[in-house]
Amino acid sequence: MEKALEHLTPLVSAMPPITLEEMSAIRLMNRTDTKFVTNIPTLGRLLKKAQGRYYVQDTCGHRISPYSTTYWDEPEHHRMFRNHHCGHWPRTKVRVRTYLDTHDTFLEIKKKDNHGLTRKKRVAVPSLEEVIDKQAGEEFLKSISGYSFNEITPTLGNRFNRITLVNFDKTERLTIDFGLHFYNYETKLEADMADIAIIELKRDGRVPSPILPLLRELRIKPAGFSKYCIGTSITNSNLNQNRFKPRLRKIDKIARKHSL
Repeated sequence: MEKALEHLTPLVSAMPPITLEEMSAIRLMNRTDTKFVTNIPTLGRLLKKAQGRYYVQDTCGHRISPYSTTYWDEPEHHRMFRNHHCGHWPRTKVRVRTYLDTHDTFLEIKKKDNHGLTRKKRVAVPSLEEVIDKQAGEEFLKSISGYSFNEITPTLGNRFNRITLVNFDKTERLTIDFGLHFYNYETKLEADMADIAIIELKRDGRVPSPILPLLRELRIKPAGFSKYCIGTSITNSNLNQNRFKPRLRKIDKIARKHSL
């Protein structure tokens, strides 16, 4: 991960900054979301090509921000994982995310409905430890998901670094996650995906995108990637993961294609 940081930091440092407050004012009214998977060297080439077209989010003086996330699921049955694995809708994810730059922590509920639309709601909580030890956010969890903390347990933790870009017209955002590290609460296994990056493009579908031609030029193709499901698959061999095996092979191929 250190090599990736050394490679990417000068590239984002060359972009003009945008503050978190300015970011919060951007509203994408007709939003579409698309994920892409690539490797670190190709991401570097993309960032070079994107210069002069994008702002980079600056948080507390950092343009690459560390995140920590912990996911909850049903013990033993892992219903949330299985619903995603089988392609079932509607489905739910429960997680606690901490922005390590600011130590802000949120309990988040993501729900995908029968039409494939994802909605996220969240509430501030004191810390991950307060959620695990004292069930902070219990009322919010019940009201949004129908679960209580007595029914679910922490299953997977991850850490990663994030770059957030906004185009000059402020009609799209890109989040770029890399340096993924997973920890499985059940098996106690850890795993890294240090050589790949996940790009998520959130754009207003009514206007042209400056990044899409660059993605096509570099042959960075759309690809689904759930951090919870991928991380769980590579750290818990006891779960059925047949549906994810082709995706894991593709990710491995992308990671091995180039190295720093």
